[in-house]
Amino acid sequence: MRDYFIRRLLLIPPTLFGITILLFAITRVVPGGPLERAIMEAQQASMSSGVSSNAGQNMALSEDQLRQLKEYYGFDKPVLVSYGLWVGKLLRGDLGRSYRYNEPVWDIIRSRFPISLFYGLLSLIITYAVCIPLGIVKAIKHRTFVDNATSVVIFAGYAVPGYVLGALLLLYFSVELEWFPLGGFTSMYFDELDTWDKVKDITSHAILPLACYLVGSFAVTTLLMKNNLMDNLAADYVRTAVAKGVSFKDAVVKHALRNSLIPIATTFGQNITLLVGGSFLIETIFDINGFGLLGLTAIFDRDYPIVMGVVFLTSLLLLIGNIISDILVAFVDPRIRFK
Repeated sequence: MRDYFIRRLLLIPPTLFGITILLFAITRVVPGGPLERAIMEAQQASMSSGVSSNAGQNMALSEDQLRQLKEYYGFDKPVLVSYGLWVGKLLRGDLGRSYRYNEPVWDIIRSRFPISLFYGLLSLIITYAVCIPLGIVKAIKHRTFVDNATSVVIFAGYAVPGYVLGALLLLYFSVELEWFPLGGFTSMYFDELDTWDKVKDITSHAILPLACYLVGSFAVTTLLMKNNLMDNLAADYVRTAVAKGVSFKDAVVKHALRNSLIPIATTFGQNITLLVGGSFLIETIFDINGFGLLGLTAIFDRDYPIVMGVVFLTSLLLLIGNIISDILVAFVDPRIRFK
């Protein structure tokens, strides 16, 4: 098993190489990049300065200005050379400098990381803490009032996208009833509050976004747990255990439950990306400056250093998450041996 995971770890660098070089090449050929935007802004400034009569001559930048712009944005070198320079900086812990914010990319990402980590961890903990017991109850109480009532609730929530629910929650609870803030992670006067008031402030800002984060994952995780447990309860080994005198409770807890957790363990590692990725739509609606909104804004602004940094970290977390999933599956299912 040790050799298997060592090989998986050794596959991470070449996989990241393939992902990043493909994205890096796309950023060099996609239209509307930072160089084109800089030229367009210069042309607009030239037109607004009152020289529009000779617009065809005055809007064009000189060759020296174009060369300086290409050098500033790193477009003066071939793709492979520029990529090699980017990798060299990456190995030194430097993700480059943002075009828009004119700050180191790592500092910008680090400032957004705690916010997405806060929502991601809470969403992950609440999802598994609620959905696994709920799935067990629904499997045992199949086709009863409890099962039917909870199914109506979770399917209704699953049918409504998180960003749509967010808009409805803001309209009713924040605008109509004024129970919760309109958005943001904290209030503007957060630094002036004492410790207990800071906790209440963060909680009041987090309730509505968390509801949107959880509404979709609740149905998937709950039904995954329920369906797999029902399949295992109908399996021959469970019926044999009950026929030999094992109580139904022990048959569920000691036999069927562990096998039913295998699909949950398989998808657990992939959810790690949610710890920092979040949902850019939900973050946009609630004006939360998280990791997801940062990536979306960087794409719109053609801020390629941030795009590369976001994709690199997200891909790294996804690859590590897949390895963690394999470890959890091997831990839950003793039949699995990696060789």
